[in-house]
Amino acid sequence: MKCPYCNGSSIRVIDKRDTDGGTAIRRRRACLHCSKRFTTYERAEVLDLFIIKKDQRREAFDRQKLKRNIMKACEKRSISQETIDRLIGDVEQQIIGMHKSEVESHIIGEIVMDALKSLDSVAYIRFASVYRDFKDAADFENELRQLAPDD
Repeated sequence: MKCPYCNGSSIRVIDKRDTDGGTAIRRRRACLHCSKRFTTYERAEVLDLFIIKKDQRREAFDRQKLKRNIMKACEKRSISQETIDRLIGDVEQQIIGMHKSEVESHIIGEIVMDALKSLDSVAYIRFASVYRDFKDAADFENELRQLAPDD
């Protein structure tokens, strides 16, 4: 590994810890040449996992796409980045834990919605509105009714 600041090759690890619900390792590093510090992440690469879309197209699993969609749902909510990263890691682990080479997109959507429902109801509704393609206010009302606790 080379320093991103000075391109030096003498680097030492200062701190190492699990992150994203144990699906990644975060390393804090220091360059012995320029003394700058930087962070690296290490995670197992998920290969050969394809998502079957509604129109039957197949796309390679994209963790960044999953992250973008969850981040969008959680935008402007008081949810820490660490919590979001853990949720993404948990969702990814559930998908990988299926031991399948192809997973239908609606299954991933349901996994994400279940995770968001227990985390933050606003983030859940935001995600559901896109995932379930809400057309009008009635769709929001129906989802909110299902979300409300039974009295």
